Amino acid sequence: MIVHEARRRPVRWHSRRSSAKHRWMIPFLAFEWMSEWVAFLLSHWSFLEVLEYLSSFSVLVAVIFYYSESGDRIKQRHYQAWQVINTAQGKGGSGGRIEALQELNADKVPLVGIDVSSAFLQGLKLERANLLRSDFSATDLRASDLKAANFTVANLHSANFRDADLEGASFEEADMTEVELWGSNLTGAKFIGTDLGGADLRFANLLNIDWRKLKNIKMANIFGVKNPPEGFVNWALKNGAVEDASEEN
Repeated sequence: MIVHEARRRPVRWHSRRSSAKHRWMIPFLAFEWMSEWVAFLLSHWSFLEVLEYLSSFSVLVAVIFYYSESGDRIKQRHYQAWQVINTAQGKGGSGGRIEALQELNADKVPLVGIDVSSAFLQGLKLERANLLRSDFSATDLRASDLKAANFTVANLHSANFRDADLEGASFEEADMTEVELWGSNLTGAKFIGTDLGGADLRFANLLNIDWRKLKNIKMANIFGVKNPPEGFVNWALKNGAVEDASEEN
């Protein structure tokens, strides 16, 4: 804020003019002298100080309104994100859904029941997302970050999680038939009541997975799995899993 101080009264013109050493300096001195008078007169005008206070007050009011309306702006942003997701439902491609999903998850909005089936969502980052009863069937999620995501009772049939990070994710009662998990990180993932029939688990990291209550693993390909828990491979093969290195199968 400007500090207003009463200025000293300018000297008389003949005193100022006499200080000019050259004639060409007189116009410049005259302009400066008039400016000093204007500043002198305005410094005694209280109305300008009032305007300065009002200007500062208006800034304060604007700041108050900005924060008071922040909740409405967040709601509007969430509404637009959901609109993007719902409008693109059932369509291929991304359609802005990657950004919309990540924005909602960053604001800790539950993504329960979302339908992004057949979408192209490579590189999606939804760490710790609540994806209960969601539909990701035939969705391309290669190289995505889905650590600790909750896929309980989700439809993941034919989804592509190739090279995805699924550490600590929960797949309880999920349909993971024919899912692509090639090279994915499944460290600590929970497979309670999960159907992994026909899944491609080749080279996946199975460190500390919860597997003893798997519902089905028939025809799942476990070739080259990394860090399998003790007894898992033998159990899987006895229950219909296969070890096949070929890409064709």
